[in-house]
Amino acid sequence: MIPPTRQRPALRFAPSPNGLLHLGHALSALLNADMAKALGGRFLLRMEDIDLTRCTPEFEQAIYQDLDWLGLDWERPVRRQSDHLGDYRTALDSLIERDLAYPAFMTRGEVKAHVARQEANGSPWPRDPDGAPLYPPVDRVLTGDERRKRMEAGSRHAWRLDMGRAIKQCGKPLYWTETGDGDTGEIAADPQDWGDVVLWRSDAPSSYHLSVTVDDAGQGITHVVRGLDLFHATSVHRLLQTLLGLPAPIYHHHRLILGPDGRKLSKSEGDTGLQELRRHGQTSADIRRLVGL
Repeated sequence: MIPPTRQRPALRFAPSPNGLLHLGHALSALLNADMAKALGGRFLLRMEDIDLTRCTPEFEQAIYQDLDWLGLDWERPVRRQSDHLGDYRTALDSLIERDLAYPAFMTRGEVKAHVARQEANGSPWPRDPDGAPLYPPVDRVLTGDERRKRMEAGSRHAWRLDMGRAIKQCGKPLYWTETGDGDTGEIAADPQDWGDVVLWRSDAPSSYHLSVTVDDAGQGITHVVRGLDLFHATSVHRLLQTLLGLPAPIYHHHRLILGPDGRKLSKSEGDTGLQELRRHGQTSADIRRLVGL
C-alpha cells in the first residue's frame, strides 16, 4: 500500500500515442486508478506525444476507447506534452545557464565507432543500466568558443546533462521512497550510472527524462506508479527534481507483463493488444484477471 501525502494524492497514467495499448498498459492504468481511489485522490491522464513523427491522433483516440472500455474515468483536460514544449525548454535553459548542460554533436554512428575503437584496444566501455554505452566525454571538454562556432555553423546537436557537474552542484546524496514490487523503502539514487543523459534531442524536442520530470511537477503528481523497467531511471529524475527545485513524488514500480519469450510486451504484440482481445470477446473483468488484479 502506498502511503498518502499531505496534499491531495494525484496519480497519472502516461502512455505514448504511437501504437495500441496492450496488457502491460492495462496493468499500469488499472493500478493507477485503483490506487488513486484507495487514497481518495485524483486519477490523471497524460499523452506523452513528444515524438511528433510517430504519435498520431488516431492512436490517441484508440487509447481513450481502451481506457473507457476498462471502466476508467480520468480528469479533463488531458495533458499533452506537445502543448508544453516551452516548459521543457525553460527547464533546459535554466540548466544551460548554470553550465550543467552542453551541446553534444556526436551522432549515434560516431558514438558506436568510438566505443568500438576503445573496446578493440581491450578497454570495456561503461554502459548504463539499460545496457547502452555511456556518451563519450568528447563534447563535454570543448571550450565555449568551439561550441559556439559549431552551433553557428549549423552543426546538428542534442543537449546533454553534465552528470559529474550536476551531481557536484546537487551536493548531497539522493534517495526516493519506493513502495513497489521490487526493493522498497528509501532507495539510494545513483544517477552517475547513466552518464551524460540526453535532455533535448536533435531529432525531437526534449527527452523522456526532462519532460517526465517537468510534467509530474506540473500536474502535481504525488505518487508515480509505473513499470519496473523504469526503476533505475528514477535516479536521473531525482537528480533533475533537485536541480530544478521540484518536489519528489513517492514511487511505486510494478511488475511487468511478459510475453511468451520472457521479454516485456511491446506495442507490436498484436495478440496482447486490448483492441484485439476485445474483438475476441474478452471483457474488462477478463483483463483484470489476465493482469493479476
